[in-house]
Amino acid sequence: MSASSTSGTVRMPFAELQTLLQAILEQHGCSEPVAAALAFNCASAQRDGAHSHGVFRIPGYVSTLASGWVDGKAVPAVTDVASGYVRVDAGGGFAQPALAAARPLLLAKVRSAGIAVLAIHNSHHFAALWPDVEPFADEGLVALSVVNSMTCVVPHGARQPLFGTNPIAFAAPCAEHDPIVFDMATSAMAHGDIQIAAREGRQLPLGMGVDAKGQPTSDPQAILDGGALLPFGDHKGSALSMMVELLAAALTGGNFSWEFDWSAHPGAKTPWTGQLLIVIDPSKAEGERFAQRSRHLLEQMQAAGLSRMPGERRYRERATAEREGVALSETELQGLRQLLG
Repeated sequence: MSASSTSGTVRMPFAELQTLLQAILEQHGCSEPVAAALAFNCASAQRDGAHSHGVFRIPGYVSTLASGWVDGKAVPAVTDVASGYVRVDAGGGFAQPALAAARPLLLAKVRSAGIAVLAIHNSHHFAALWPDVEPFADEGLVALSVVNSMTCVVPHGARQPLFGTNPIAFAAPCAEHDPIVFDMATSAMAHGDIQIAAREGRQLPLGMGVDAKGQPTSDPQAILDGGALLPFGDHKGSALSMMVELLAAALTGGNFSWEFDWSAHPGAKTPWTGQLLIVIDPSKAEGERFAQRSRHLLEQMQAAGLSRMPGERRYRERATAEREGVALSETELQGLRQLLG
C-alpha cells in the first residue's frame, strides 16, 4: 500500500483506500458485493471531505456486523411492481447493494416511462446519501432520494425524540459543469457530526440539540447521552422530516424511525428503516435543454452574489484527492489496519 504522510495526515490513492475498506468489511462478515458497495460509499465520502460519513463509519459497520443486527451477506430481492415502480427487499442487509441490484431495471423504466420510483425496505443505511443519487446525474438524469434513520430528533413543539435525522439528497445534470448535488439532514446537524464534535471536545452552537432534560445545550456529549437533536428551521425542518418518514418508511414498507428495537444487539449502529428514490429523465420533455437551464441557474446564482455553489466544496476536495490522494489521519489509518488484523 502506497501512502504519503505529512503533519499527521496520510494520503493514499482512492482505489487503495477502497480496497482496504472492502477487505475490512469482508473480513468482518460482508460478502464481496456488499463490501464493495459499502467501501465505495465510505471511500467516496472520505475523498470528498464528508468525514462524518467516511472512514469514521467503519468501526460502526464492524460492531454492527459483530452484533448480528445486520446481514452482511443478504441478497436483495428485486420486484418489478409496475411500469414506473421497482421494489426491493434488502433482506435485512444494507441499502446500497439493494440499490445496485435494482439499478438496471430502474434505469430501463426511467428511459421508457420518463420517471420511475425505487422503494427499498428491510434495509440498513448508515452512509452518505449523495453517492446514491450523483451517478444518475452523471447519466443525464434527475434523482431525489430520502432515507429515515433511528429516533434522535425532537419534532418541533414536541417533548421527546421521534424522527431520525432523515436526510434528503438531490442530483441534477448541469451542462459543462459537475452535477448539481446536495445532501442535507432535516435535523439541525447530522448525527455523525455531533459524534465527531464530541470526540474532538468541541462545543456546538445553540439550537443544535437538547440534553436529557430537554434543555438547550452546546455540549455534543449531552446530546448523545440521552439528549436529542432538533430539526433545522423549527417547524419547516420538522415537516420535511415527517415527509421523509412517510416516503421512506410508510410508502416503502420499511420501519419508521421508532419501530425497531436493537437492544438485544449490543454494538448495533445501523438504523433498520427504508429508502425511496425518484428518478426522472429530463430528455423526455426538455432534451439537452435541461442541463443548459441548470447551468443558467448556477450562473444567475453566482451573479446574485452566492460565493459557494451546492456541492462545490465536495468537488474541490475530490479534485485534490485525485491529484494527491485521499486524506485521512494517521490515527484513522492505524485504526483501519487494526480492524484488518
